[in-house]
Amino acid sequence: MGPVVMGLCSGTHDSAAALIADGRLIGLVEEERLNGIKHTKAYPELAIAWLLNAADLTASDVTDVAYNFAPGGYLKGAAPLRHLRPGTAGRAWPRARSFAAVHRRAAGRLIGFGRHFPRATLHGVEHHRAHALYAFAACPFDEAAVLVVDSLGETTTTSICTGARAQQGVVLGGRWSLADPASLGYAYGAVTEHLGWRRGDEEGTVMALAALGDPGRFRALLAQAIPLTGEAFALDPQLFPLRVISSRYPRLSPAFIAATCPPRPPAEPPTQIHADLAAALQERTEQVMIHLARQARYRTSQKHLCLGGGVAMNCVSIGKITEHAGFDEVFVPPAPGDSGTAAGAALHAHQHRAPQPAAGVQGECYLGPAYDGLDLTGQPRPGMTARRPADPARHLAHQLAEGEIVGVFRGRLEAGPRALGNRSILASPLRPDVVHRLNAKVKFREPFRPFAPVILADKAAEYFTLGQPAPYMSFASRVTNLAREQIPAIVHANGLARVQTLTPGQNPFLDAVLRAFHEITGVPVLINTSLNIKGKPICGTPAHALDCLSESGIDALLLEDWWVTQR
Repeated sequence: MGPVVMGLCSGTHDSAAALIADGRLIGLVEEERLNGIKHTKAYPELAIAWLLNAADLTASDVTDVAYNFAPGGYLKGAAPLRHLRPGTAGRAWPRARSFAAVHRRAAGRLIGFGRHFPRATLHGVEHHRAHALYAFAACPFDEAAVLVVDSLGETTTTSICTGARAQQGVVLGGRWSLADPASLGYAYGAVTEHLGWRRGDEEGTVMALAALGDPGRFRALLAQAIPLTGEAFALDPQLFPLRVISSRYPRLSPAFIAATCPPRPPAEPPTQIHADLAAALQERTEQVMIHLARQARYRTSQKHLCLGGGVAMNCVSIGKITEHAGFDEVFVPPAPGDSGTAAGAALHAHQHRAPQPAAGVQGECYLGPAYDGLDLTGQPRPGMTARRPADPARHLAHQLAEGEIVGVFRGRLEAGPRALGNRSILASPLRPDVVHRLNAKVKFREPFRPFAPVILADKAAEYFTLGQPAPYMSFASRVTNLAREQIPAIVHANGLARVQTLTPGQNPFLDAVLRAFHEITGVPVLINTSLNIKGKPICGTPAHALDCLSESGIDALLLEDWWVTQR
Protein backbone atom coordinates (compact mmCIF):
# COMPACT_ATOMS: atom_id res chain seq x y z
CA MET A 1 0.00 0.00 0.00
CA GLY A 2 1.20 3.50 -0.79
CA PRO A 3 1.37 6.44 1.60
CA VAL A 4 -1.62 7.24 3.79
CA VAL A 5 -1.62 11.00 4.22
CA MET A 6 -3.80 13.02 6.60
CA GLY A 7 -3.90 16.74 5.81
CA LEU A 8 -4.97 19.03 8.64
CA CYS A 9 -6.19 22.58 9.12
CA SER A 10 -6.53 23.05 12.86
CA GLY A 11 -6.06 25.61 15.60
CA THR A 12 -6.78 28.79 13.63
CA HIS A 13 -10.19 28.78 11.91
CA ASP A 14 -12.15 26.56 9.54
CA SER A 15 -10.67 23.35 10.91
CA ALA A 16 -10.74 20.53 8.37
CA ALA A 17 -9.16 17.21 7.50
CA ALA A 18 -8.36 15.55 4.18
CA LEU A 19 -7.21 11.97 3.63
CA ILE A 20 -5.30 10.50 0.69
CA ALA A 21 -5.09 6.69 0.66
CA ASP A 22 -4.59 4.14 -2.12
CA GLY A 23 -3.58 7.02 -4.36
CA ARG A 24 -6.94 8.82 -4.08
CA LEU A 25 -8.42 11.70 -2.12
CA ILE A 26 -10.86 9.90 0.17
CA GLY A 27 -12.47 13.11 1.33
CA LEU A 28 -12.17 16.69 2.56
CA VAL A 29 -14.37 17.50 5.54
CA GLU A 30 -14.82 20.72 7.53
CA GLU A 31 -15.15 20.04 11.24
CA GLU A 32 -17.85 22.72 11.62
CA ARG A 33 -20.24 20.60 9.54
CA LEU A 34 -20.03 17.82 12.14
CA ASN A 35 -19.62 19.66 15.45
CA GLY A 36 -22.08 22.46 14.57
CA ILE A 37 -19.71 25.32 15.52
CA LYS A 38 -19.22 27.71 12.62
CA HIS A 39 -15.59 28.40 11.67
CA THR A 40 -14.44 26.17 14.52
CA LYS A 41 -10.72 26.02 15.23
CA ALA A 42 -11.01 22.78 17.18
CA TYR A 43 -8.89 19.76 16.34
CA PRO A 44 -10.96 18.05 13.60
CA GLU A 45 -11.50 14.79 15.44
CA LEU A 46 -14.95 14.10 13.96
CA ALA A 47 -13.74 14.73 10.41
CA ILE A 48 -10.70 12.51 10.97
CA ALA A 49 -12.82 9.73 12.43
CA TRP A 50 -15.16 9.76 9.44
CA LEU A 51 -12.29 9.78 6.94
CA LEU A 52 -10.49 6.86 8.59
CA ASN A 53 -13.70 4.88 8.83
CA ALA A 54 -14.52 5.60 5.16
CA ALA A 55 -11.12 4.20 4.16
CA ASP A 56 -11.30 1.30 6.65
CA LEU A 57 -8.10 2.53 8.33
CA THR A 58 -6.91 3.43 11.81
CA ALA A 59 -4.71 6.25 13.04
CA SER A 60 -1.79 3.80 13.17
CA ASP A 61 -2.11 3.28 9.40
CA VAL A 62 -1.40 6.95 8.66
CA THR A 63 2.13 7.32 7.31
CA ASP A 64 2.21 11.12 6.97
CA VAL A 65 0.50 14.06 8.63
CA ALA A 66 0.60 17.34 6.72
CA TYR A 67 -0.18 20.60 8.53
CA ASN A 68 -1.36 23.59 6.50
CA PHE A 69 1.31 25.89 7.95
CA ALA A 70 5.10 25.71 8.12
CA PRO A 71 5.77 26.92 11.69
CA GLY A 72 9.29 28.13 10.93
CA GLY A 73 7.92 30.59 8.41
CA TYR A 74 6.51 32.76 11.19
CA LEU A 75 10.03 33.59 12.38
CA LYS A 76 10.45 35.95 9.43
CA GLY A 77 7.80 38.13 11.07
CA ALA A 78 9.59 38.04 14.43
CA ALA A 79 12.32 40.41 13.19
CA PRO A 80 11.31 43.95 14.25
CA LEU A 81 14.10 45.98 12.63
CA ARG A 82 12.48 46.43 9.21
CA HIS A 83 9.51 48.14 10.87
CA LEU A 84 11.49 50.54 13.07
CA ARG A 85 10.58 53.61 11.04
CA PRO A 86 8.04 56.42 11.31
CA GLY A 87 4.50 55.12 11.09
CA THR A 88 5.30 51.55 12.16
CA ALA A 89 7.92 51.79 14.94
CA GLY A 90 5.34 51.81 17.73
CA ARG A 91 4.12 48.36 16.76
CA ALA A 92 7.39 46.82 15.61
CA TRP A 93 8.29 45.05 18.86
CA PRO A 94 4.74 43.92 19.75
CA ARG A 95 4.44 42.57 16.21
CA ALA A 96 7.71 40.66 16.51
CA ARG A 97 6.68 39.15 19.83
CA SER A 98 3.29 38.12 18.40
CA PHE A 99 4.87 36.33 15.43
CA ALA A 100 7.29 34.55 17.75
CA ALA A 101 4.38 33.43 19.92
CA VAL A 102 2.45 32.15 16.89
CA HIS A 103 5.57 30.25 15.80
CA ARG A 104 5.74 28.52 19.19
CA ARG A 105 2.05 27.63 19.10
CA ALA A 106 2.19 26.32 15.53
CA ALA A 107 5.30 24.24 16.22
CA GLY A 108 3.69 22.78 19.33
CA ARG A 109 0.50 22.06 17.41
CA LEU A 110 2.41 20.12 14.74
CA ILE A 111 4.19 18.06 17.38
CA GLY A 112 0.85 17.45 19.05
CA PHE A 113 -0.59 16.00 15.86
CA GLY A 114 2.04 13.29 16.09
CA ARG A 115 0.54 12.01 19.32
CA HIS A 116 -2.68 11.20 17.43
CA PHE A 117 -0.83 9.36 14.65
CA PRO A 118 1.99 7.40 16.29
CA ARG A 119 3.65 6.11 13.12
CA ALA A 120 3.36 9.20 10.96
CA THR A 121 6.03 11.51 9.61
CA LEU A 122 5.08 15.14 10.27
CA HIS A 123 5.15 17.83 7.57
CA GLY A 124 4.67 21.56 7.98
CA VAL A 125 3.53 22.84 4.57
CA GLU A 126 3.91 26.49 3.60
CA HIS A 127 0.41 27.94 3.64
CA HIS A 128 0.30 29.53 0.20
CA ARG A 129 1.81 26.39 -1.31
CA ALA A 130 -1.06 24.40 0.21
CA HIS A 131 -3.58 26.86 -1.24
CA ALA A 132 -1.96 26.78 -4.68
CA LEU A 133 -1.60 22.99 -4.83
CA TYR A 134 -5.26 22.42 -4.05
CA ALA A 135 -6.50 25.21 -6.34
CA PHE A 136 -4.57 23.87 -9.32
CA ALA A 137 -5.11 20.15 -8.61
CA ALA A 138 -8.88 20.73 -8.57
CA CYS A 139 -8.94 22.70 -11.83
CA PRO A 140 -9.67 21.38 -15.35
CA PHE A 141 -6.49 22.82 -16.90
CA ASP A 142 -3.15 21.16 -17.71
CA GLU A 143 -1.33 24.39 -16.91
CA ALA A 144 -2.36 27.76 -15.53
CA ALA A 145 -1.34 30.81 -13.54
CA VAL A 146 -2.16 30.45 -9.85
CA LEU A 147 -2.98 33.50 -7.73
CA VAL A 148 -3.45 33.18 -3.96
CA VAL A 149 -4.73 36.16 -1.95
CA ASP A 150 -5.61 35.93 1.73
CA SER A 151 -5.00 37.65 5.07
CA LEU A 152 -1.84 35.89 6.17
CA GLY A 153 0.00 32.63 5.57
CA GLU A 154 3.07 32.63 7.84
CA THR A 155 4.25 36.03 6.55
CA THR A 156 2.94 35.82 2.96
CA THR A 157 -0.31 37.50 1.92
CA THR A 158 -0.25 37.24 -1.87
CA SER A 159 1.50 34.86 -4.25
CA ILE A 160 1.66 34.12 -7.97
CA CYS A 161 3.08 31.01 -9.61
CA THR A 162 2.50 28.65 -12.50
CA GLY A 163 0.86 25.28 -12.08
CA ALA A 164 1.40 22.31 -14.37
CA ARG A 165 0.52 18.63 -14.26
CA ALA A 166 3.44 16.20 -14.26
CA GLN A 167 3.88 12.45 -13.92
CA GLN A 168 4.29 12.62 -10.13
CA GLY A 169 1.87 15.42 -9.34
CA VAL A 170 1.42 19.17 -9.54
CA VAL A 171 4.50 21.26 -10.26
CA LEU A 172 4.41 24.85 -9.05
CA GLY A 173 7.03 27.15 -10.54
CA GLY A 174 8.07 30.77 -10.94
CA ARG A 175 6.86 31.76 -7.49
CA TRP A 176 6.50 35.45 -6.67
CA SER A 177 5.12 36.58 -3.32
CA LEU A 178 4.16 39.64 -1.32
CA ALA A 179 4.75 39.79 2.42
CA ASP A 180 2.73 41.27 5.24
CA PRO A 181 1.89 44.07 6.05
CA ALA A 182 0.54 44.41 2.49
CA SER A 183 -2.58 42.27 2.95
CA LEU A 184 -5.89 42.65 1.15
CA GLY A 185 -7.55 40.11 3.44
CA TYR A 186 -6.37 42.05 6.50
CA ALA A 187 -7.83 45.28 5.13
CA TYR A 188 -11.19 43.77 4.16
CA GLY A 189 -11.51 42.03 7.52
CA ALA A 190 -10.65 45.20 9.42
CA VAL A 191 -13.39 47.21 7.70
CA THR A 192 -15.85 44.31 8.06
CA GLU A 193 -15.31 44.39 11.82
CA HIS A 194 -15.60 48.19 11.90
CA LEU A 195 -18.92 47.96 10.08
CA GLY A 196 -20.28 45.67 12.81
CA TRP A 197 -19.90 42.20 11.33
CA ARG A 198 -17.65 39.32 12.33
CA ARG A 199 -14.22 39.44 10.75
CA GLY A 200 -13.35 36.13 9.11
CA ASP A 201 -17.02 35.21 8.76
CA GLU A 202 -19.23 38.00 7.43
CA GLU A 203 -17.14 39.66 4.73
CA GLY A 204 -19.79 38.42 2.30
CA THR A 205 -22.37 40.56 4.09
CA VAL A 206 -20.20 43.64 3.50
CA MET A 207 -19.87 42.68 -0.17
CA ALA A 208 -23.66 42.48 -0.40
CA LEU A 209 -24.14 45.81 1.41
CA ALA A 210 -21.70 47.45 -1.01
CA ALA A 211 -24.29 47.20 -3.78
CA LEU A 212 -26.45 49.70 -1.88
CA GLY A 213 -23.72 52.28 -1.40
CA ASP A 214 -21.97 55.07 -3.29
CA PRO A 215 -18.24 54.28 -3.55
CA GLY A 216 -17.47 57.88 -4.48
CA ARG A 217 -17.92 59.05 -0.89
CA PHE A 218 -14.80 57.24 0.33
CA ARG A 219 -13.10 56.41 -2.97
CA ALA A 220 -10.12 58.71 -2.40
CA LEU A 221 -9.63 57.45 1.15
CA LEU A 222 -9.54 53.78 0.08
CA ALA A 223 -7.17 54.59 -2.79
CA GLN A 224 -4.87 56.21 -0.23
CA ALA A 225 -5.31 53.34 2.22
CA ILE A 226 -4.63 50.60 -0.38
CA PRO A 227 -2.38 52.13 -3.07
CA LEU A 228 -1.51 50.13 -6.17
CA THR A 229 2.17 49.56 -6.89
CA GLY A 230 3.91 48.44 -10.06
CA GLU A 231 3.90 44.82 -8.89
CA ALA A 232 0.96 44.63 -6.50
CA PHE A 233 -0.36 46.92 -3.76
CA ALA A 234 0.47 48.23 -0.29
CA LEU A 235 -1.34 49.33 2.88
CA ASP A 236 -0.89 52.81 4.33
CA PRO A 237 0.17 52.26 7.98
CA GLN A 238 -1.40 55.59 8.92
CA LEU A 239 -4.80 54.08 8.09
CA PHE A 240 -4.24 50.30 8.48
CA PRO A 241 -1.75 50.02 11.36
CA LEU A 242 0.98 47.40 11.25
CA ARG A 243 -0.40 43.94 12.04
CA VAL A 244 0.09 42.58 15.55
CA ILE A 245 -1.38 39.10 15.96
CA SER A 246 -3.39 39.99 19.03
CA SER A 247 -6.94 41.23 19.54
CA ARG A 248 -5.58 43.99 21.81
CA TYR A 249 -4.27 45.88 18.79
CA PRO A 250 -6.93 47.49 16.56
CA ARG A 251 -6.70 47.04 12.81
CA LEU A 252 -7.91 50.51 11.92
CA SER A 253 -6.27 53.77 12.96
CA PRO A 254 -8.00 56.74 14.63
CA ALA A 255 -7.37 58.63 11.37
CA PHE A 256 -9.34 56.05 9.36
CA ILE A 257 -12.22 56.14 11.85
CA ALA A 258 -12.27 59.95 11.91
CA ALA A 259 -12.42 60.03 8.12
CA THR A 260 -15.28 57.52 7.91
CA CYS A 261 -17.63 56.79 10.81
CA PRO A 262 -17.63 55.39 14.34
CA PRO A 263 -17.72 51.59 14.69
CA ARG A 264 -21.26 50.27 14.13
CA PRO A 265 -22.68 48.28 17.06
CA PRO A 266 -23.87 44.95 15.60
CA ALA A 267 -27.34 45.40 17.06
CA GLU A 268 -27.93 48.69 15.23
CA PRO A 269 -29.10 48.66 11.59
CA PRO A 270 -26.60 49.81 8.97
CA THR A 271 -27.15 53.26 7.49
CA GLN A 272 -26.11 54.91 4.24
CA ILE A 273 -22.65 55.82 5.50
CA HIS A 274 -21.97 52.15 6.24
CA ALA A 275 -23.14 51.16 2.75
CA ASP A 276 -20.95 53.87 1.21
CA LEU A 277 -17.87 52.67 3.09
CA ALA A 278 -18.63 49.08 2.08
CA ALA A 279 -18.99 50.19 -1.54
CA ALA A 280 -15.63 51.98 -1.55
CA LEU A 281 -13.90 49.00 0.07
CA GLN A 282 -15.45 46.58 -2.42
CA GLU A 283 -14.58 48.78 -5.41
CA ARG A 284 -10.96 49.05 -4.27
CA THR A 285 -10.79 45.30 -3.66
CA GLU A 286 -11.99 44.66 -7.21
CA GLN A 287 -9.39 47.08 -8.60
CA VAL A 288 -6.58 45.40 -6.63
CA MET A 289 -7.69 41.90 -7.61
CA ILE A 290 -7.85 42.80 -11.30
CA HIS A 291 -4.39 44.35 -11.00
CA LEU A 292 -3.03 41.18 -9.36
CA ALA A 293 -4.65 38.95 -11.97
CA ARG A 294 -3.11 41.02 -14.75
CA GLN A 295 0.24 40.71 -12.99
CA ALA A 296 -0.25 36.95 -12.92
CA ARG A 297 -0.91 36.91 -16.66
CA TYR A 298 2.14 39.10 -17.30
CA ARG A 299 4.44 37.00 -15.08
CA THR A 300 3.32 33.59 -16.32
CA SER A 301 2.04 34.16 -19.89
CA GLN A 302 -0.68 31.63 -19.11
CA LYS A 303 -4.14 31.67 -20.69
CA HIS A 304 -5.93 30.23 -17.66
CA LEU A 305 -6.04 31.39 -14.05
CA CYS A 306 -6.68 29.51 -10.80
CA LEU A 307 -7.36 31.41 -7.58
CA GLY A 308 -7.14 30.44 -3.92
CA GLY A 309 -7.16 32.08 -0.50
CA GLY A 310 -9.93 33.72 1.45
CA VAL A 311 -10.16 36.75 -0.84
CA ALA A 312 -10.96 34.38 -3.72
CA MET A 313 -14.39 33.98 -2.07
CA ASN A 314 -15.17 37.58 -3.05
CA CYS A 315 -17.30 36.51 -6.01
CA VAL A 316 -17.81 40.03 -7.36
CA SER A 317 -14.06 40.51 -7.67
CA ILE A 318 -13.69 37.12 -9.35
CA GLY A 319 -16.43 38.01 -11.80
CA LYS A 320 -14.61 41.25 -12.64
CA ILE A 321 -11.40 39.29 -13.23
CA THR A 322 -13.16 37.12 -15.81
CA GLU A 323 -14.19 40.30 -17.65
CA HIS A 324 -11.08 42.45 -17.38
CA ALA A 325 -7.91 40.43 -16.69
CA GLY A 326 -7.51 38.85 -20.13
CA PHE A 327 -7.67 35.13 -19.30
CA ASP A 328 -9.52 32.61 -21.45
CA GLU A 329 -11.02 30.97 -18.36
CA VAL A 330 -10.82 31.44 -14.60
CA PHE A 331 -11.21 28.76 -11.94
CA VAL A 332 -11.85 28.86 -8.20
CA PRO A 333 -11.90 25.52 -6.34
CA PRO A 334 -14.90 24.53 -4.21
CA ALA A 335 -12.96 25.24 -0.97
CA PRO A 336 -10.72 28.25 -1.72
CA GLY A 337 -10.39 29.23 1.96
CA ASP A 338 -8.30 27.61 4.66
CA SER A 339 -10.32 24.40 4.86
CA GLY A 340 -9.10 23.58 1.35
CA THR A 341 -5.48 23.82 2.50
CA ALA A 342 -6.00 20.55 4.39
CA ALA A 343 -6.22 18.92 0.96
CA GLY A 344 -3.36 21.04 -0.37
CA ALA A 345 -1.10 20.03 2.50
CA ALA A 346 -2.00 16.37 1.97
CA LEU A 347 -1.20 16.69 -1.74
CA HIS A 348 2.21 18.15 -0.90
CA ALA A 349 3.14 15.23 1.33
CA HIS A 350 1.65 12.62 -1.00
CA GLN A 351 3.52 13.69 -4.09
CA HIS A 352 6.81 13.55 -2.18
CA ARG A 353 6.13 9.93 -1.29
CA ALA A 354 4.16 8.44 -4.20
CA PRO A 355 5.13 7.83 -7.83
CA GLN A 356 1.73 8.90 -9.20
CA PRO A 357 -0.44 11.98 -8.55
CA ALA A 358 -3.43 11.59 -6.27
CA ALA A 359 -6.74 10.94 -8.01
CA GLY A 360 -10.13 12.21 -6.91
CA VAL A 361 -9.25 15.90 -6.68
CA GLN A 362 -9.86 17.32 -10.15
CA GLY A 363 -13.49 18.32 -10.62
CA GLU A 364 -14.61 16.96 -7.24
CA CYS A 365 -16.64 18.88 -4.67
CA TYR A 366 -18.84 16.27 -2.92
CA LEU A 367 -16.12 15.00 -0.59
CA GLY A 368 -17.76 14.59 2.82
CA PRO A 369 -20.03 12.15 4.63
CA ALA A 370 -23.17 10.61 3.18
CA TYR A 371 -25.95 8.94 5.16
CA ASP A 372 -27.34 6.27 2.90
CA GLY A 373 -29.88 3.84 4.23
CA LEU A 374 -31.70 6.20 6.57
CA ASP A 375 -35.01 4.80 7.81
CA LEU A 376 -37.39 7.54 8.91
CA THR A 377 -40.50 5.34 9.10
CA GLY A 378 -42.90 6.87 11.55
CA GLN A 379 -41.91 10.11 13.22
CA PRO A 380 -38.32 11.35 12.73
CA ARG A 381 -39.04 13.63 15.70
CA PRO A 382 -42.15 14.55 17.65
CA GLY A 383 -44.40 16.68 15.46
CA MET A 384 -42.72 15.61 12.22
CA THR A 385 -43.86 13.13 9.58
CA ALA A 386 -41.86 11.41 6.86
CA ARG A 387 -42.83 9.63 3.68
CA ARG A 388 -41.03 8.47 0.53
CA PRO A 389 -42.26 9.96 -2.77
CA ALA A 390 -42.16 7.60 -5.73
CA ASP A 391 -40.10 10.11 -7.75
CA PRO A 392 -38.31 12.45 -5.30
CA ALA A 393 -36.84 14.76 -7.97
CA ARG A 394 -40.16 15.36 -9.75
CA HIS A 395 -42.03 15.66 -6.45
CA LEU A 396 -39.55 18.28 -5.26
CA ALA A 397 -39.81 20.21 -8.53
CA HIS A 398 -43.61 20.31 -8.28
CA GLN A 399 -43.50 21.56 -4.69
CA LEU A 400 -40.98 24.25 -5.62
CA ALA A 401 -43.18 25.32 -8.53
CA GLU A 402 -46.07 25.64 -6.07
CA GLY A 403 -43.99 28.10 -4.04
CA GLU A 404 -42.67 25.89 -1.26
CA ILE A 405 -39.18 26.45 0.16
CA VAL A 406 -37.49 23.10 0.68
CA GLY A 407 -34.29 21.94 2.31
CA VAL A 408 -32.31 19.20 0.56
CA PHE A 409 -29.95 16.81 2.35
CA ARG A 410 -28.82 14.07 -0.04
CA GLY A 411 -25.61 12.29 -0.92
CA ARG A 412 -22.11 13.35 0.06
CA LEU A 413 -21.49 16.65 1.81
CA GLU A 414 -20.01 19.47 -0.24
CA ALA A 415 -16.55 20.81 0.53
CA GLY A 416 -16.24 24.56 0.83
CA PRO A 417 -18.52 27.47 1.74
CA ARG A 418 -21.18 27.04 -0.96
CA ALA A 419 -24.07 24.60 -0.87
CA LEU A 420 -24.04 22.95 -4.29
CA GLY A 421 -27.23 20.92 -4.18
CA ASN A 422 -26.55 18.26 -1.55
CA ARG A 423 -26.98 20.51 1.50
CA SER A 424 -29.15 23.24 0.01
CA ILE A 425 -32.34 25.19 0.48
CA LEU A 426 -34.12 25.46 -2.89
CA ALA A 427 -36.87 27.86 -3.91
CA SER A 428 -38.59 29.12 -7.03
CA PRO A 429 -37.23 32.45 -8.31
CA LEU A 430 -40.65 33.19 -9.82
CA ARG A 431 -42.28 34.10 -6.49
CA PRO A 432 -42.21 37.89 -5.93
CA ASP A 433 -41.81 37.61 -2.16
CA VAL A 434 -39.24 34.82 -2.16
CA VAL A 435 -36.20 36.95 -1.17
CA HIS A 436 -38.07 38.51 1.75
CA ARG A 437 -39.33 35.11 2.91
CA LEU A 438 -35.89 33.55 2.71
CA ASN A 439 -34.12 36.36 4.56
CA ALA A 440 -36.78 37.10 7.17
CA LYS A 441 -38.31 33.69 7.92
CA VAL A 442 -35.80 31.06 6.80
CA LYS A 443 -32.23 32.36 7.11
CA PHE A 444 -32.91 35.15 9.68
CA ARG A 445 -30.40 37.51 8.12
CA GLU A 446 -30.10 41.02 6.73
CA PRO A 447 -32.83 42.01 4.24
CA PHE A 448 -30.33 43.23 1.62
CA ARG A 449 -28.62 39.84 1.26
CA PRO A 450 -29.12 38.30 -2.23
CA PHE A 451 -29.68 34.66 -3.18
CA ALA A 452 -27.80 32.69 -5.78
CA PRO A 453 -29.30 30.99 -8.84
CA VAL A 454 -28.48 27.51 -10.07
CA ILE A 455 -29.12 26.97 -13.77
CA LEU A 456 -28.81 24.21 -16.34
CA ALA A 457 -25.44 24.80 -18.01
CA ASP A 458 -26.88 24.52 -21.49
CA LYS A 459 -29.30 27.39 -20.71
CA ALA A 460 -26.87 29.67 -18.86
CA ALA A 461 -26.10 31.98 -21.79
CA GLU A 462 -29.77 32.93 -22.03
CA TYR A 463 -29.72 34.41 -18.52
CA PHE A 464 -26.09 35.27 -17.65
CA THR A 465 -23.20 36.92 -19.48
CA LEU A 466 -20.37 35.07 -17.69
CA GLY A 467 -19.47 32.96 -20.70
CA GLN A 468 -17.68 30.17 -18.82
CA PRO A 469 -18.57 27.33 -16.42
CA ALA A 470 -19.31 28.24 -12.80
CA PRO A 471 -19.80 24.87 -11.09
CA TYR A 472 -18.94 26.05 -7.56
CA MET A 473 -20.88 29.33 -7.39
CA SER A 474 -17.62 31.34 -7.42
CA PHE A 475 -18.49 34.17 -9.84
CA ALA A 476 -20.88 37.09 -9.75
CA SER A 477 -22.13 37.49 -13.31
CA ARG A 478 -24.00 40.21 -15.11
CA VAL A 479 -27.45 39.13 -16.23
CA THR A 480 -29.36 39.38 -19.49
CA ASN A 481 -32.60 41.23 -20.12
CA LEU A 482 -34.41 37.88 -20.01
CA ALA A 483 -33.19 37.32 -16.47
CA ARG A 484 -34.24 40.81 -15.38
CA GLU A 485 -37.69 40.31 -16.83
CA GLN A 486 -38.30 36.68 -15.89
CA ILE A 487 -36.43 36.10 -12.61
CA PRO A 488 -35.64 39.48 -10.97
CA ALA A 489 -35.51 37.77 -7.56
CA ILE A 490 -32.00 36.47 -8.28
CA VAL A 491 -30.62 39.85 -9.47
CA HIS A 492 -28.87 41.85 -6.74
CA ALA A 493 -28.98 45.64 -6.50
CA ASN A 494 -25.70 45.85 -8.45
CA GLY A 495 -27.23 43.96 -11.38
CA LEU A 496 -25.21 40.80 -10.64
CA ALA A 497 -25.96 37.24 -9.58
CA ARG A 498 -23.61 34.62 -8.08
CA VAL A 499 -24.43 31.87 -10.52
CA GLN A 500 -23.95 28.11 -10.33
CA THR A 501 -23.98 26.30 -13.68
CA LEU A 502 -24.92 22.63 -13.60
CA THR A 503 -24.32 19.73 -15.96
CA PRO A 504 -25.95 16.31 -15.51
CA GLY A 505 -22.66 14.72 -14.51
CA GLN A 506 -21.98 17.19 -11.72
CA ASN A 507 -25.12 16.43 -9.72
CA PRO A 508 -27.61 14.10 -11.45
CA PHE A 509 -30.35 14.58 -8.84
CA LEU A 510 -30.25 18.38 -8.87
CA ASP A 511 -30.09 18.28 -12.66
CA ALA A 512 -33.26 16.15 -12.68
CA VAL A 513 -35.00 18.61 -10.34
CA LEU A 514 -34.02 21.57 -12.52
CA ARG A 515 -35.17 19.85 -15.71
CA ALA A 516 -38.51 18.95 -14.13
CA PHE A 517 -38.91 22.53 -12.83
CA HIS A 518 -38.09 23.80 -16.33
CA GLU A 519 -40.71 21.49 -17.80
CA ILE A 520 -43.34 22.72 -15.34
CA THR A 521 -42.58 26.46 -15.37
CA GLY A 522 -40.57 27.12 -18.52
CA VAL A 523 -37.66 28.47 -16.40
CA PRO A 524 -34.44 26.42 -15.94
CA VAL A 525 -33.38 28.30 -12.79
CA LEU A 526 -33.82 27.75 -9.06
CA ILE A 527 -32.67 29.71 -6.04
CA ASN A 528 -30.00 27.70 -4.21
CA THR A 529 -28.84 28.75 -0.75
CA SER A 530 -27.15 26.79 1.99
CA LEU A 531 -29.04 24.51 4.37
CA ASN A 532 -28.48 26.51 7.55
CA ILE A 533 -29.58 29.61 9.38
CA LYS A 534 -27.49 32.69 10.18
CA GLY A 535 -24.70 31.96 12.63
CA LYS A 536 -24.69 28.19 12.07
CA PRO A 537 -22.68 26.13 9.58
CA ILE A 538 -24.13 24.24 6.65
CA CYS A 539 -25.90 21.16 8.02
CA GLY A 540 -23.54 18.21 7.96
CA THR A 541 -25.59 15.55 9.72
CA PRO A 542 -29.23 14.42 9.53
CA ALA A 543 -29.76 15.71 13.07
CA HIS A 544 -28.58 19.17 12.02
CA ALA A 545 -30.93 19.06 9.02
CA LEU A 546 -33.90 18.18 11.22
CA ASP A 547 -32.90 21.03 13.55
CA CYS A 548 -32.97 23.38 10.56
CA LEU A 549 -36.47 22.20 9.65
CA SER A 550 -37.74 22.82 13.17
CA GLU A 551 -35.91 26.14 13.72
CA SER A 552 -36.39 27.83 10.34
CA GLY A 553 -39.27 28.66 8.04
CA ILE A 554 -38.63 26.04 5.38
CA ASP A 555 -41.77 24.17 4.37
CA ALA A 556 -40.25 20.72 4.03
CA LEU A 557 -37.00 18.78 4.07
CA LEU A 558 -35.94 16.15 1.56
CA LEU A 559 -33.69 14.01 3.74
CA GLU A 560 -32.15 11.49 1.36
CA ASP A 561 -35.38 10.21 -0.27
CA TRP A 562 -37.65 11.01 2.69
CA TRP A 563 -40.04 13.97 2.49
CA VAL A 564 -40.15 15.37 6.02
CA THR A 565 -42.66 17.99 7.18
CA GLN A 566 -43.89 19.43 10.45
CA ARG A 567 -47.51 18.86 11.31
